[in-house]
Amino acid sequence: MPIPLSYNIRNLMVRRTTTVLTALGIGLTVAVLVGALAMMEGLHASLVSSAHPLHILVMRNGSTSELVSTISRSAFQRLKALPGIALAPNGEPLASLEVVTVIMLKSAAAPDGMNVTLRGLTPAGFSMREHVRIAEGRLFSPGRRELVVGKSIAGRYPAAKVGSRLHFGRGDWEVVGVADGGHSASNSEIFADLNQVASDYNRTEVLSSALVRAADPASMRALINSIGGERELNAKVQTESDYFDSQTVSALPVQYMATVIAIVMAIGSGFAAMATMYASVARRSAEIGTLRVLGFSRGRVLLSFLIESLLISALGGAIGCLLAFPLTFLRTGIGNMITFSEIVFDLRVTPAIAAEGMIFALLMGTIGGLLPARAAARKEILAALRGE
Repeated sequence: MPIPLSYNIRNLMVRRTTTVLTALGIGLTVAVLVGALAMMEGLHASLVSSAHPLHILVMRNGSTSELVSTISRSAFQRLKALPGIALAPNGEPLASLEVVTVIMLKSAAAPDGMNVTLRGLTPAGFSMREHVRIAEGRLFSPGRRELVVGKSIAGRYPAAKVGSRLHFGRGDWEVVGVADGGHSASNSEIFADLNQVASDYNRTEVLSSALVRAADPASMRALINSIGGERELNAKVQTESDYFDSQTVSALPVQYMATVIAIVMAIGSGFAAMATMYASVARRSAEIGTLRVLGFSRGRVLLSFLIESLLISALGGAIGCLLAFPLTFLRTGIGNMITFSEIVFDLRVTPAIAAEGMIFALLMGTIGGLLPARAAARKEILAALRGE
């Protein structure tokens, strides 16, 4: 017969101060890990929600991002003629020629300025981003120095409000609208007329990339192969989803650092849990002897003490998840090493991440409690009854 769970709970309640302090140490460790995972999940969700499942991104072969890519207008016209591209209601192919660069904006958090993505495209190209809507003001007019800023840009940079003017390129640009892209990375971009941006940056014939939409999932792979097989295009072809997935590497250094800190803290928390359980074994020597006299085996005693350690760690895991939960309401930005600009996103503490935090806590409890539990189980009955 196993030792009742109520016995373990009662012992934890008797030494509640030690129990809470040990659990708090584990909780802080879990909170660090959950915070790092929440950041990665938020960035990934932001980038993934930016992609359309049928969109294909075409860049120059060898390019790592749109910022360093080039594509000519003549190549784009050849691209538009390929079969498999979806058609707009007016019969035109759903394809967008775009130019991407960065401009610097200043804010209270970044007084020296932060790089922000400027995307030049046509109104048709803007409409292909169906997850983006105009939340305030209006869309830019072709041929004019007008801007639509993502809502994260408008929120973080005082100079990027509707009605204000930004100076870059060859003159001043008026902010005429704010775009809401939901939770996508489009909130961290500024949109303007393709030809006006290209003219200001002397890129009238050679732009950055092309975005095309396949007619259906079945023709998507064939279209990718067709574009890649065009030698004159010399293109790197990938789905928009794959392109955004590649940008999650921006947060890897932060994740690695947080993981290392969590591991170091976990070692300390594990030793704290181990010391707590060893002290409990020493104080309860007579109890252990009594349990053995009552017929409980060494394995039952070991399991009972291990359960106590797991209960402490489970409490610590719950504390850690509660401490990290407010991160769900936090928005932050990170420099994208692929596009050399800032991406703003919401941190996301999902049930899956909370579960990972709890598993991590239980692992610490197992490591910290196994040796003390083994020591309790190995005590000889007479020695235990004498308090040795």
